[in-house]
Amino acid sequence: MQKRVLIVTYYWPPSGGSGVQRWLKFAKYLRSFGWEPVIYTPKNPDVSLIDKTLAGDIPPDITIIKRKIFEPYSLFRLVAGQKKGMGVGFASAEGKKDGFFSKLSLWIRANLFIPDARMFWVKPSVRFLAKHLKSNPVDAIISTGPPHSMHLIALKLKQRMGIKWLADFRDPWTSIDYMADLPITKRSFKKHKRLENKVITIADEVVVVSSQMKAEFEQNRPQGVSLITNGFDHTDFASLAISPKPEFTITHLGSIPANRNSEHLWDALSRMVTTNTLFASKLKIQLVGNVDKLVADQIEHYGLTSYCTFTGYVNHSKSIEIMQRSQVLLLLINQSANAKGILTGKVFEYLAARRPILAIGPTDGDVSSLLAQTKAGITANFSSFKDIEEKIKWMWDEYQDGFPFYDKVDVSEYSRKNLTGKLVEKLNRM
Repeated sequence: MQKRVLIVTYYWPPSGGSGVQRWLKFAKYLRSFGWEPVIYTPKNPDVSLIDKTLAGDIPPDITIIKRKIFEPYSLFRLVAGQKKGMGVGFASAEGKKDGFFSKLSLWIRANLFIPDARMFWVKPSVRFLAKHLKSNPVDAIISTGPPHSMHLIALKLKQRMGIKWLADFRDPWTSIDYMADLPITKRSFKKHKRLENKVITIADEVVVVSSQMKAEFEQNRPQGVSLITNGFDHTDFASLAISPKPEFTITHLGSIPANRNSEHLWDALSRMVTTNTLFASKLKIQLVGNVDKLVADQIEHYGLTSYCTFTGYVNHSKSIEIMQRSQVLLLLINQSANAKGILTGKVFEYLAARRPILAIGPTDGDVSSLLAQTKAGITANFSSFKDIEEKIKWMWDEYQDGFPFYDKVDVSEYSRKNLTGKLVEKLNRM
């Protein structure tokens, strides 16, 4: 008889983007390891990306409980005069207004909605689930954040019903990069920290996605913090016969907010275009996803607009095809205090696409270690123009030789199915 696990997640299809991938894929494979997933998710989430193709990964006949959620973001946008989805993250250069109401709404968001604006869903969810689980019991609860209000739902259920609980952190809480962009008071930050520590210490198991996050959380929980990275689903890459385009195509998939922008990159590419006619004839830059206005302006400033294609958001299956048809996959890492610990799901899909990876970020971070281990690419220091220029030139030289350096190493340990096996070890241990 299979055990049952309740998964409390804000993101679920048809929501698109990176936030939905991790637990959609875990849910896809849990049955293979003797666990039946039960999903609890909002009926009307405030999301800007929709990807209906992801529904194909939902296990048949799975129990999905959807309940309405109240979120004040629509009111914020009305007061601030912003459209839904404007800008790319808190560091966006677009849509910014310096008016009183805009500043006030941001202050309210930072200091009154703790840990986030989904806080209004906590109490009604606990009331509903406490009643529901009495007649539909589960063996464990999993919460995944951000948004970290999902952890508070699980925390209260743990305290009320004593059900074993695994807290999964896809991103940091108080150390996440956008905290620096919020007008948060010391008192509010202390409340964030207090809630974070409560979740970390009370949960039966804590799972994080990078070694840097693991080290950070172990300061408050010396034992019991496990690392389960993001990964790739081998079924998404069933057609490995797709050949890359002949041009020197550099592709970045995913959003590029202002704090992920690399001016040194555009500068280096611009100089190579003006000094190398062959390079200029072969270069193509593909930016797939939402791009901040600051990024587009810099690309234009450096004379690269004619080389660049702004594709916008595409569904997941299309993004896989684009990866495989590219010569070089570009990975831009946020220039933030937690940059060393950023290890997104995208990098693992890059690995599975089996195209050389050029990362721009910390050369002593988790991404750099992963690329060195798998021999799948190189990392250039985002603070060094010279290093970025040298790495691009190296990639160009290797491209002309057919990328002989690129070893087809085994990356199966990062498959979603194998990672689900690691997750189940934690569930069984609880």
